Amino acid sequence: MLSRLAFRSKAHWGYDEEFLELCRPALTFAAHELGTLRATVAEESGLVVGFYTLEGMPPEGELGNLWIDPAHMRRGHGRRLWRHATATAGAAGFTSLTIDADPSAEGFYLAMGAVRVGAVPSSVTPGRLLPRLRYRLG
Repeated sequence: MLSRLAFRSKAHWGYDEEFLELCRPALTFAAHELGTLRATVAEESGLVVGFYTLEGMPPEGELGNLWIDPAHMRRGHGRRLWRHATATAGAAGFTSLTIDADPSAEGFYLAMGAVRVGAVPSSVTPGRLLPRLRYRLG
């Protein structure tokens, strides 16, 4: 279910089918991985509308995923998941989170207080760079 949600969310940004198929492995989550990834879901009326993963070990972690179902975007779910992720990370002893963001999501993370610290190569498309952001906790 989370894999399909992440795929729909990625597709929302207008990527072509060829690119989306290249992304599919990175957007596929096995049930046994979700505990290790500290996956947390957001629900609305009993439906899963988004999720995030909090990865790594303190003091530095990574917001590995934050996806919102396109049908539920612009309703505050992303902000609520962000606040939950940063509170959870702080309580777990993290001092910062790194985010390798989809370019379409960079503005959201900047609005949440993250700072761009560079760029990293895409694991999907050679030559494509993704914004790397950092958010300091506390």
